[in-house]
Amino acid sequence: MTTRHSDRLTPELAAWLERHAGALDDGSVDAAGVLPQLAAAGVFRQGVPAALGGVSGSDIGDAIETVSQVAEHSVAAAFVAWGQRVFIEYLLRSPNQALAQAWLAPLLTGEMAGATALSNAMKFLSGIESLQIGARQDGAHWVLDGRMPWVTNLRKQGFLVAAAVSAPDGTPAVVALPHDIDGLVRSADLNLLALQSSNTAALEVRGVRIDPHWLIHPDARQYLPRARPAFAGLQCGLSIGLARRALRAATETGQGQASRGILGEPLRALGRQLDDVTARLIDGVRGERFVTEPWLLFESRIALAEIASQAVQLELQASGGAAYLRPAGDGFARRWREAAFLPIVTPSLVQLKTELAKRQARLAAEGAA
Repeated sequence: MTTRHSDRLTPELAAWLERHAGALDDGSVDAAGVLPQLAAAGVFRQGVPAALGGVSGSDIGDAIETVSQVAEHSVAAAFVAWGQRVFIEYLLRSPNQALAQAWLAPLLTGEMAGATALSNAMKFLSGIESLQIGARQDGAHWVLDGRMPWVTNLRKQGFLVAAAVSAPDGTPAVVALPHDIDGLVRSADLNLLALQSSNTAALEVRGVRIDPHWLIHPDARQYLPRARPAFAGLQCGLSIGLARRALRAATETGQGQASRGILGEPLRALGRQLDDVTARLIDGVRGERFVTEPWLLFESRIALAEIASQAVQLELQASGGAAYLRPAGDGFARRWREAAFLPIVTPSLVQLKTELAKRQARLAAEGAA
């Protein structure tokens, strides 16, 4: 139904994810175990230079594909994989090589979790909202105050979180904060509808003191436009994997009756659309086209989330009433909840569509001038 890609998950990881997918969604499995499972299978090494502990010959496209394959089994686990791999990408792109050298190894092995709280910064760049953390100067240190209301992969055993702050001179900067720094307070896990085993919580920043060692980049306006394609591209892996799995489930329902009947052409058409948008996404991230044309990235993100939603709808139609019977319908019910998450993960589809509408209005105004 969709193009078959070479396996990037070990059989052991694929089996573990398949066995625990429901428990990862409802939180009945310990969230602390997710990161080590992914790390042991080398999930985070895709797209990392071999000299730094990565997979030789791989690139960011391979990393996106790997997150997608995790999402075929569990979007909760893929959400964790996305946060970890994006944080690694931040360090790979940071001019602060001392910070990267200190933390890349424990991040690749899963000993340390990496969390990205830069959704606020991405929206700041587009003028959607202001930065939520401010910094004031105190000698050689910055003192930070603010809040991060929704952050994934805040593993209680230890994490680093990337945050955008308004520097003392007003410049938006990107910093890393370790879990045990004074003044950083983690909430209890948020009571999510799904994806419960993802270590998602809020962070309060109360008088946190940092020195230049923790600076990922001094100017987010220069840094984030180049990091955004990897951030969003890896995030799109959640939609790609879920859509593939739902289409496969729909095709296989009733020994393949759906693919031979009235749903056959819609399933094939959606599969072709998924392949096309995925290929354009990966080509755009690899070629850095989205750095200068971010609206094309926004369009891909919107399209993939909508394809995933349509795929789950087709799975429901193919399954019929069986989708509402337990335990047979448990996998479908989980995918339904996972699909409901995709439009609201930051930046949400509403925010992205708003930005695209503003761009169209500007182009129309310029054309009329």
